[in-house]
Amino acid sequence: MGKRATGTPIAGIELKRGTALPLYRQIDAAFRQAILDGRLSGGTRIPSSRALAEQLGVSRLTVTNALEQLTAEGYLESRVGSGTKVAFALPNERFAGQRLGAQTHSRPQKPTSIVLSRRGATIAGFTPRRDPQRGEPRPFRLGAPALDSFPYAEWVRLSAACRRHIRAAALGYGEPAGYHPLREAIAGYLGPARGVRCTAENVVIVTGAQQAFGSALRLLTDVGDTVWVEDPGYGGVRGAVMAAGARLRPVRVDSEGLTLEADSKHQPRPRLIFVTPSHQFPLGMTMSLTRRLALLRWAARSGASILEDDHGSEYRYTGRPLSALQGLDTDDRVIYVGTFSKVLFPALRLAYAVVPTKLVAGFSAANSLLVGAPPLLEQATVAEFIAQGQFARHIARMRSLYRERQAALIEAATRHLKGLLALEPSEAGMHLVGRLPHGMDDRAVANAAADAGIEVAPLSALSVQARPAPGLILGFASSPSSELEVASARLATVLEKASRDRKGFGRSHQDALRHRGRRPTRGRVW
Repeated sequence: MGKRATGTPIAGIELKRGTALPLYRQIDAAFRQAILDGRLSGGTRIPSSRALAEQLGVSRLTVTNALEQLTAEGYLESRVGSGTKVAFALPNERFAGQRLGAQTHSRPQKPTSIVLSRRGATIAGFTPRRDPQRGEPRPFRLGAPALDSFPYAEWVRLSAACRRHIRAAALGYGEPAGYHPLREAIAGYLGPARGVRCTAENVVIVTGAQQAFGSALRLLTDVGDTVWVEDPGYGGVRGAVMAAGARLRPVRVDSEGLTLEADSKHQPRPRLIFVTPSHQFPLGMTMSLTRRLALLRWAARSGASILEDDHGSEYRYTGRPLSALQGLDTDDRVIYVGTFSKVLFPALRLAYAVVPTKLVAGFSAANSLLVGAPPLLEQATVAEFIAQGQFARHIARMRSLYRERQAALIEAATRHLKGLLALEPSEAGMHLVGRLPHGMDDRAVANAAADAGIEVAPLSALSVQARPAPGLILGFASSPSSELEVASARLATVLEKASRDRKGFGRSHQDALRHRGRRPTRGRVW
């Protein structure tokens, strides 16, 4: 038979022996509750440890451990010659100011809820455009590189070599601007490959392009300042603008890229302009030289800075990669952002910003205050990957592979998607834009496609004021040609069903399922 719990009720304290909770913890909890309930008021004298031990039937050490813990946490006060008493100023502010002998039987007030700041509420209210990308890429995943063709064995070899050769002196917090050999390698690559004018001192390593966007916004804008963004455009930068408390101003794009029609006497001048000039996201056009020069002149006159996102620019399939906008800048207005997530692999979480000399200290300070330098081993491995020529060879291989996969997708679309999705070839990048028939709900189609095991992005989800024709964005880089063939046939089935039931899809895919008496699936992402 198990031991029966016995107790000795002294001042409301009951000890239960034979339980997992130690006796000193039970004494601690009982005193704590009695104090907080007001049964032991401020200034009440506590019996000596010897007397308490005798009264409770425990060792003196057990009592001493409990009283020392209560004293350390501020519930009790112990003074030589005065003994131990209940503290007047208790840790819980509800009981601050309680006086000797005071008893309270009032009901405790309901704790005040934590209230988000206005900026916090804005951040919390920002809904990502899709579920986080987890697991192996499904067909048509946007922005995912060909992980199946990444030189993983070579990467592991370089990583192991870096681990062996990194000196103990380098194991501190690191330079705020990042690992200097990596900054040198990036500067050496960007000059000939992208036409970027910089030295290693202008390069700041960050933990992703999103961090670079956030740092630029914090350093160059105040709450309420205006930021121009392309429309349609990258949703991540819209979220960064909102999180910074700046005012979003969507600007239309045309066949030459960002327009300057937003320049009006009735519109506030922007402090920052976000552009993707080499390969506009998501539509894919290249900003013309005339438009680039006009934008630089306008920014110089208005005092605005330009944030250039050069995503996927390495993958150009006709001619040489175009030079970056930053290389044309003679007024130190452009902050150039590049990332290794789409060139190497997303889990690396490394990107970089090339900033004007006058902003380097600010970006370095932002690194220190907000995130800290990225992990040293990853930075060192990328530096070696570039220095040994692996980076350039990998890009060349991927450019050839992605050209083949884009061609395979277009061929598969010609067979399976004709009349359902008009796919537009692209001279660069890792995705294609397909146009749906007029009146189709591209978000509902994207949700239905997710239920079918494929990931497509609706074009309308990337727009603020622009109203583009309904369309889907299909990534082709992460899937072999055979998978693109199967996925195209599967997408055709989804689109055929959408065409037959356009009215139901117009209410959204989930509402349509309820209308048919089926439970909504958990694959909804848009």
